[in-house]
Amino acid sequence: MAQQNHRKDDLLVSYNFIRAVRESGYVSLSTALAELVDNSLQAAATEVAVTIARPVAGGLPEIRVEDNGEGMSRSEIEACLRFGGSSRFDERQSFGRFGMGLPAASLSQARRVEVTSWQNGKAANQVFLDVDAIVAGAPVDLRARRRTGGTTGSGCLVVWQSCDRIEYRRLAWLERALRRDLGRMYRRFLSNGDLTLTINGKRVDPIDPLLLTANVEGHSARLAFEPLRYELASSSGETAFVTVRFAMLPVHHWHQLDNVTKRRVGIVGGAGVSILRAGREIASGWHLMGAKRKENYDDWWRCEIEFDPVLDEHFGITINKQGVRPSQMLQEALGPELESIARLLNSRARQAFEEVKFRAATETSCRIAEAADLDLPVIRRAGRGSGGLSYRIGSQQLPVGTMFTSALKRRTLDVTLNVDHPAFAALYHPLQTLSDEAAGELRVALELFLLSLARTTTLLGRDGQNCDTLLQLWSRTYGRMLQKS
Repeated sequence: MAQQNHRKDDLLVSYNFIRAVRESGYVSLSTALAELVDNSLQAAATEVAVTIARPVAGGLPEIRVEDNGEGMSRSEIEACLRFGGSSRFDERQSFGRFGMGLPAASLSQARRVEVTSWQNGKAANQVFLDVDAIVAGAPVDLRARRRTGGTTGSGCLVVWQSCDRIEYRRLAWLERALRRDLGRMYRRFLSNGDLTLTINGKRVDPIDPLLLTANVEGHSARLAFEPLRYELASSSGETAFVTVRFAMLPVHHWHQLDNVTKRRVGIVGGAGVSILRAGREIASGWHLMGAKRKENYDDWWRCEIEFDPVLDEHFGITINKQGVRPSQMLQEALGPELESIARLLNSRARQAFEEVKFRAATETSCRIAEAADLDLPVIRRAGRGSGGLSYRIGSQQLPVGTMFTSALKRRTLDVTLNVDHPAFAALYHPLQTLSDEAAGELRVALELFLLSLARTTTLLGRDGQNCDTLLQLWSRTYGRMLQKS
């Protein structure tokens, strides 16, 4: 390459800078492409269409992003590819802030970028940057070129040509990855109907990592608590809120799903914290959890942290808006409580799995009780239907003075043992010292004893009989169940 001259007072050496900016640190094509979607939303676009293709078979891909936003005036489009050329520099009201996103993201992925914009159906204006031309010494010319036959309405089209940083050999794989990543990043806008985003003509669906909107076998995650709000002061003296939501996944209903389904839904491998800035996800990982490290059962709860751009300094937002570096103040304000909640939810998930195991081990006792129920006094008004009762035994934490609770609903008698009551340990822990066969027989006898008591008290509670009758009926019921074992 021939020696290239530049003035001594030039702030930048264009042909070196343009090569260096290509290493601007975008971790994926999705995060770079998000800069363009951000710009579209900031321009009040409601539709963004992404097209990925290979203009020449076997050649480098080309990506086109077109929106129906407000478009840009001639002066705005001539500034849009200048680094720091934003008309909204350092604003904290929306996505953009430094005016670096469009040129930096574009050149990190493509060797040439073209931006075309039009307003009110008038002729379009176009500017471009070409890496190879600049490196070869051609002067940078960002004056707008007129393009005839403007599109009706207003909008903007960004074209990335010669995309040489795409690692996917098949564009179908790339499209699938973008659909997943952008669906997660912009889930709020897609869910609210504020944005219609398409890739090669197919709509992108919102993906909620908290799984609150998922419907797997009729069940979804639920909020563990009401959202938490923390008020923080910004560097300018303004105050704004950080909102934190925790969700618990339904262990009892999803634990039996196969691993392929769990990965597809996002249960396995989805643990951690999703961080949203102005409603758009900018980071996910293990953030602001204090000293707690990721461990077993953490897949079964989720956390979402949302903040306004006015608090950028607290989250350590950089020019490419990917990743966070929480300040000491932010860690001290949120860390202790979030760590405590994370440990609590991990404990709840662990307990839920113990309950699942416990309930599975009681199936033999429940089947025996159901077989005996047809020969026992009928409990009337026990919900719809007729015939014998169904039985279910579970365990969980209850008030200390309660050994167990029972409830009859839809002809199922649900007995819940209190794991914190001394009787639970006294009755179940000795089973661990016995052989499998002996432990199984003793467990069945014990659980039939409890089910018979629960059934008898339910019957007397409905018929209004006295305690003497209770003891008689309980003894008879328990004996009948033991005969069936």
